[in-house]
Amino acid sequence: MEGTDIVPSGAVSSQSVGTGTTLDAVPLSRPFFVECVSSPEAAPEWGQWLEEIGFIPGERGMVMARGIPGGDPCVIRIGLSTFALRRAEAACVSVIPLDEKSSQ
Repeated sequence: MEGTDIVPSGAVSSQSVGTGTTLDAVPLSRPFFVECVSSPEAAPEWGQWLEEIGFIPGERGMVMARGIPGGDPCVIRIGLSTFALRRAEAACVSVIPLDEKSSQ
């Protein structure tokens, strides 16, 4: 199944929310599915680390809170775990936000 995009039922298609929606841009309390994880050139280990703690394609999550000022760090619920990520780390996670009607 490598190279196949899996879009969970109830998810908004990536075309309708714009390609490149990342976790750092998801509004508070909006459910999402993880699409993929990437690493910045300056920190190539981040992608593997994020996957090891649960940011894997198809996993459901939600942004629970953001720090003040500037929204850093952000508190993310992924599966049954909760993590605080820096915005730069959250920007490595591409997501598919769920439309509000199907998430209720």
